[in-house]
Amino acid sequence: MPTVPSHAPPAGRSSRGSQGPPRIVIDLEKLRHINCGLGQFSLHFGREVLKAAGGRFEPVFLLKKGTEAYLPGGSFERIMVTPWRKEVVCRLARPLLQPLLPRPSIAAWHVTNQMSRYMPFDRRVPVVLTIHDLNFLHEAPHDEQLRAIGRKLADMQRRVDRAAAIVTDSEYVARDVAEHIDLRGRRVHVVPLGLSAPGPAARERPRFVPPGPFLLSVGNALSHKNFHVLFELLGRLPGTTLVVAGKKETPYGEFLAREIGRLRLADRVVLPGQVSDANRQWLYENCEAFLFPSLTEGFGFPVLEAMQCGKPVFTSRKTSLPEIVGDHGFYFDSYEAAAMEQVYRAGMARFAADPGLAAAAREHAAGFSWARTVEGYVRIYEEVIGAPLAGGA
Repeated sequence: MPTVPSHAPPAGRSSRGSQGPPRIVIDLEKLRHINCGLGQFSLHFGREVLKAAGGRFEPVFLLKKGTEAYLPGGSFERIMVTPWRKEVVCRLARPLLQPLLPRPSIAAWHVTNQMSRYMPFDRRVPVVLTIHDLNFLHEAPHDEQLRAIGRKLADMQRRVDRAAAIVTDSEYVARDVAEHIDLRGRRVHVVPLGLSAPGPAARERPRFVPPGPFLLSVGNALSHKNFHVLFELLGRLPGTTLVVAGKKETPYGEFLAREIGRLRLADRVVLPGQVSDANRQWLYENCEAFLFPSLTEGFGFPVLEAMQCGKPVFTSRKTSLPEIVGDHGFYFDSYEAAAMEQVYRAGMARFAADPGLAAAAREHAAGFSWARTVEGYVRIYEEVIGAPLAGGA
């Protein structure tokens, strides 16, 4: 079975031997989708791990061939993704081959997202499991989804049962996991995600943005994003345009287009679809305010990205958003247009009257760093391995 050699120790190597630091496998397979949320998590987490590892531990990255180019230096160990490494295959072979395996050369294995198809072949290797969200439980239900929820929960339970440590990005997700998954008495660690420094903005106003002031929202057109409630609000804000940037080729995206037509807002609502990093940064830097009425978020990067630019943020008081935004944003407690207008106008007036609010928002966003994220995980690796990761061999 070809899985066995990947866990056998190279000459002179062991999982925690005196001849080298502990080897920790970190699943960065999602780098193959570099522009999606998990791809960006893998990118920034992997880069920061390389900075933080030093002599404390040796990262071994699980990667799709070619994606190692996204990580600097290239002087790191890697395991390449292949079909026979998938858990669905390993599960069949493991009972036969487990007794034949040598002492594991890997100290721990970090499954960096709950949808990963990869687990260590050797049952003795402890697993750190990151669960970013359980959004599938909270989307608008339909018959097909209801049938799938049970299967997804059962799959999640198997992963949790295999894990030595369970980690989420927010207290909200930790509570959600505890409510829907049997943790067998174990606690959930919470390690907030980091926020990267913004890239350069486009030099010119994107062609898809009409002249004049505009409000901004960012995210793929999925029903839990709740973008359509902004259209009624826009009707009460004459002279203002709304830009909603993100993938729009979805059923909810089609619904948004119909709503724009029904409300006769075609000249005031722009759905440009996915935009370049430079154009998105221009939108953040030049919008009047950022509106994010999402109903379900495991973390909520867009609100922090807007705060990073010192913009007033209006968002839902739901799921993880209050703990991410804190006292540095304004909250929609109702999605009735009149109530949203009241929150918006009061928030904009307060923001205009107090220039310190923009600085405070920037400072708050700066507190979310990838260095802090990785150090949080290092402490969990230490707990799982049973020894401090300090100093070189």
